[in-house]
Amino acid sequence: MSYIEVLEPIVRTTISPDAPHTDQLARFPRAAVDALGKSGLLGLVSATEIGGMGLGAAQACQVVERIARDCPSTAMVVTMHYAGAILIEKYGPEEVRRAIAQGTHLTTLAWSETGTRSHFWAPVGTARPDGDDFVLNGSKSMVTSAAEADSYVWSSRPALAQEGASTLWLVDSRAQGLHCPKPFDGLGLRGNASAPIQADGVRVPASAMLGPDGGGGEIMNGDALPVFANLVASTSIGLADGALQRAIPHLTGSRFAESGESLCDLPTIRAYLARAQLRVDQARALRDDTLAAMAVGRPDTMLRVLEVKAAAAEAALAVTDTAMRICGGAAFRKEVGIERLFRDARAASIMGPTSDVLYDFIGRALCGLPLA
Repeated sequence: MSYIEVLEPIVRTTISPDAPHTDQLARFPRAAVDALGKSGLLGLVSATEIGGMGLGAAQACQVVERIARDCPSTAMVVTMHYAGAILIEKYGPEEVRRAIAQGTHLTTLAWSETGTRSHFWAPVGTARPDGDDFVLNGSKSMVTSAAEADSYVWSSRPALAQEGASTLWLVDSRAQGLHCPKPFDGLGLRGNASAPIQADGVRVPASAMLGPDGGGGEIMNGDALPVFANLVASTSIGLADGALQRAIPHLTGSRFAESGESLCDLPTIRAYLARAQLRVDQARALRDDTLAAMAVGRPDTMLRVLEVKAAAAEAALAVTDTAMRICGGAAFRKEVGIERLFRDARAASIMGPTSDVLYDFIGRALCGLPLA
């Protein structure tokens, strides 16, 4: 059975039915996460020798895209888990790697800070040596799965290194000194438990360091960003696809009483729908080309990585706006599901690196300028 065949019944029986309540109640999708864990899908990127599926970024993107059609909140939880799991698989301890492979450990990234905004690669939180351990202090502004994940891939300034902007750590979410100041109650992605996390004197062993001290920036941009950008793009693509899948039945099934014509008989409506489908397909084609470039190390790989998140995020904004427009008042009803996806689509473009930051990076890359 393929990983998509494993996923499909979980979407039908758990993720999709729970999605409206996940949104309405701003409730973390624990049942979905547990089902994904039991199925082995949380261990999708873990090596087969430790019990994982041994798959890669392309397959992770397919999983996230499918989930996002029905519940972008759950898709974002899985996105952050896969992004963190890939780093832990390369740099982390075997016991955590095995737990992820077995589906009993959920991880997430804890990088965003108020002081650095979307420039996540330059944290202001600190790590200081104390005997054989290190002590972390800092405040993360938005952490997906805050207080729900089992671990955080945490960023700080270098502890001892004189070079490099950051250091990464694997932090147990139950560590003393970690707390979530307030729960998340926002516009969209309401179920992904994205909230601040404060670290006040959190003690971690030296073995918690992921990669070299001061090497966090290189790991973020070299190992994490390519995968993260494609996963977030896949969430946007699935979300946009989900909006059109909900819009089309309304357009074909709703009729004018005086003529008997359906909404889809109007050329203007069909043109709006066509342009929206083109945006989804273009974003997906760019995502797939980006993954192909990564797989073979093409010279344009980094340009594609910079493009893919921005392109998909903006496509999701446009497509969900179109779905609201062409479905009219019906789209405002919660039971249709379009307004939920419209709200969820607002997140990706302002999630670091934001679309505006990426546009600057793309322009720099095209001009042969350094990114920073």
